[in-house]
Amino acid sequence: MQLEDQSETIAALSRGDAYACLGLGGAVKRIETHISIVFLIADRAFKLKRAVRFPYLDFSDVGKRRAAAETELALNRRTAPELYLGLAPLVRREDGALRLGEIGASPDDAIEWLVAMRRFRQRDLLDRMAGEGRLELRLMEPLAERIAGFHASAEIRRGQGGLAGMRHAAATVREALAECPPGIFDAGTIASFTGDTDARIERLAPLLEARRQAGMCRHCHGDLHLRNICLIGGRPTLFDCIEFSEEIAVIDVLHDLAFLLMD
Repeated sequence: MQLEDQSETIAALSRGDAYACLGLGGAVKRIETHISIVFLIADRAFKLKRAVRFPYLDFSDVGKRRAAAETELALNRRTAPELYLGLAPLVRREDGALRLGEIGASPDDAIEWLVAMRRFRQRDLLDRMAGEGRLELRLMEPLAERIAGFHASAEIRRGQGGLAGMRHAAATVREALAECPPGIFDAGTIASFTGDTDARIERLAPLLEARRQAGMCRHCHGDLHLRNICLIGGRPTLFDCIEFSEEIAVIDVLHDLAFLLMD
């Protein structure tokens, strides 16, 4: 649900002059999702969080969006420190124009906060490579090593995840499906799917709890599919992890890996 009108901000960031104080110029390209818009200009990317609220996230005011941007920066620097540069404030000048301020500055009058990143080639995304038949077997070993190393160093959370975590995930999906407009999914199909999911979770309860107690539930990536992995300097690099919900990101390491295995 969109809770604020960000049309002025989006229009300003879609023009090259909004980036002048950063020494950037040229055409601006936008990549949009349901929760964010990424503005690409020169060798930089700036990510704006939409003013939305869903069952699994709340970006409803600028304070919450700034906090989420700060968390995104910190968490993604675990795996891609070379990509994540800092936060860029959006300010209104005396003439009324909206402009981005210096990365890392914290002006009191900032009206929005964007995550600043180094830009990479879209052709270096692993999902693009897979679609074009360029995702070669030789990349699988270094990719597996990067993921295994990340999981090994990720913070252990024995008090989260496990059976309770899977129940929460299933409940969130059920709530999101219930909010879908009529006709998107058949009610009987939803009931069958959610019922089967609940039954499987309960059947696996002992295993889920044993792995949690063994320290296998950690602060993971949470959205580890091919589109969130790119080649940087020829190395598979994980980025764009879940920052807005520990319930989604604090999971069993095998749950994290499952996103990639599905792709």
